[in-house]
Amino acid sequence: MQYKQCLACGRSFTLRPQSPQQTYCSAPSCQRERKRQWQHDRLKSDPDYQDNQARAQQAWSQRNPDYWREYRASHPKYVERNRALQQERNAKAMVAPIAKMDASTPVIPLPSGIYHLRLVTEDGIAKMDVWTVEITVHSSECKPDVDIAKR
Repeated sequence: MQYKQCLACGRSFTLRPQSPQQTYCSAPSCQRERKRQWQHDRLKSDPDYQDNQARAQQAWSQRNPDYWREYRASHPKYVERNRALQQERNAKAMVAPIAKMDASTPVIPLPSGIYHLRLVTEDGIAKMDVWTVEITVHSSECKPDVDIAKR
């Protein structure tokens, strides 16, 4: 018999002969962790899985439109905790604007090229919705070709 250490709980377990690559023990909590990790890895690497999960989540939201309203009504401690955390996030955003993902300070003058634009809200937080646009400079500052001598 071969033994291995479980990645979730750290206890040693006996490997099943049918699964020589087994890394989690058979405890229900460890199997949940194994499934959670598999889903996490799959979401990162499989665009079809991402799309399917997004559509399933959207369908569930459409079938349960009042879920979060009812949840907040029946869980006042959740509402209060969320409000306090949001106030902390807002206070941090006032100190320095928060940019998500790949935001950067624009270079002046703006050269022609392809850019990603994203909506920035009043609180300075850039949202995940991104538009790809092409910006082309049609005119630039005119400089005279002839130097004018001073008298």
